[in-house]
Amino acid sequence: MSTVGILGAGVMGIGVAHNAARYQHDVILVDISEEALGKAKEELKKNIRFEAFFNKDTNMEPVEKVIERITFTTDYSVLDKADVIVENVPEIWDIKKEVYLKIDEICPENCIFLVNTSCISITKVASLMQRPSKVIGVHFMNPVPLKTSVEVIKGYHTSDGTIEETQSFLKSIGKEMILVNDLPGFVSNRLSHLLMNEAAFVVQDQVASPKDVDDIFKKCFGHKMGPLETADLIGLDTVVNSLNILYESYQDTKFRCCPLLVKMVDAGLKGRKTGKGFYTYDEYEF
Repeated sequence: MSTVGILGAGVMGIGVAHNAARYQHDVILVDISEEALGKAKEELKKNIRFEAFFNKDTNMEPVEKVIERITFTTDYSVLDKADVIVENVPEIWDIKKEVYLKIDEICPENCIFLVNTSCISITKVASLMQRPSKVIGVHFMNPVPLKTSVEVIKGYHTSDGTIEETQSFLKSIGKEMILVNDLPGFVSNRLSHLLMNEAAFVVQDQVASPKDVDDIFKKCFGHKMGPLETADLIGLDTVVNSLNILYESYQDTKFRCCPLLVKMVDAGLKGRKTGKGFYTYDEYEF
């Protein structure tokens, strides 16, 4: 099994680490904050227990066994052992740029770089690297352990070999690959963020409550989650950052971020990860 380096111990990083470790991969989870890593370790333990609870028919390993496969560190130099990198840092270009310039000097020659971005161009990320053919977009969906498919994005320089290696890795963690081409937002977020943004406008305009908006999508359209529940799950700050990237990329007013979303993020109401967004969450919800 591969050694998987995961950058960022937020919601997505935790999900990918959980998924990879459960499928027998060794994981290096890197963050700039010891506090974030401590929280991530506790969150991982909780999530693994919940997964076992919801999959009683599956012979799952004890929590401690899965956690043993994960190294929690602030030291980027240990990524010299990684076969696969999954980058999950915030959707802010200056942050991503600094990270890629750093890991390009550290990671082994044959390492592939999976950019877990929802909107930023994969070709733009690859332009930072000495080996752009090894860079590919892999947009995991949240919660990662419960999703069976992944949107994969081929950048301008992404090689066929990198696509094959990525498909093999994803198969090894129980995921099907859906390959698309590279323009900001790809397929999923060019569509889903329009929906979440307009749903926020509906609430801002007092047409309906968040629950009523989501109930229409679940009960009338048959969706498993409504757009505002989805926004809370992703993180409203991430949604705002992604909408800003889409607006800057296309210069199209349809991506103009709803002022209510910006106000909620400024108030610290970022969704599940802060306990409150459009809804209030119990700390033990999976």
